[in-house]
Amino acid sequence: MAKVNIKPLADRVLIEPLQAETKTASGIIIPDNAKEKPQKGTVVAVGPGTKDEKVTVKVGDTVLYGKYAGTELKFSGTDYLMMRESDILAIV
Repeated sequence: MAKVNIKPLADRVLIEPLQAETKTASGIIIPDNAKEKPQKGTVVAVGPGTKDEKVTVKVGDTVLYGKYAGTELKFSGTDYLMMRESDILAIV
C-alpha cells in the first residue's frame, strides 16, 4: 500500500478496491467484460470525522461496501473509491 497525499474531509474514507477475480473456483478464466465490480477493499486514508461522530475505521482495515457506493477516482495511476463511512457495511 503506497503513501497517498489525499486527506479526506469529515467522515469520508478513501478505499483501494481489491482486484476482481480472474478465475472461478473450478478454474474457468473470467473475461474482462464479465468481471464483477469488487465490493471489498483496503482503507488508505480516513477523515477526522464530524463533531458528532468519530470515524471508526482506520487505515489498513479491509472493508465491505455497497456495489454502487462511493465515487471512483484515479490518482497516480491507481484507482480509488471515496465514500462516506456510512456507506461501509462491515470491517472484515
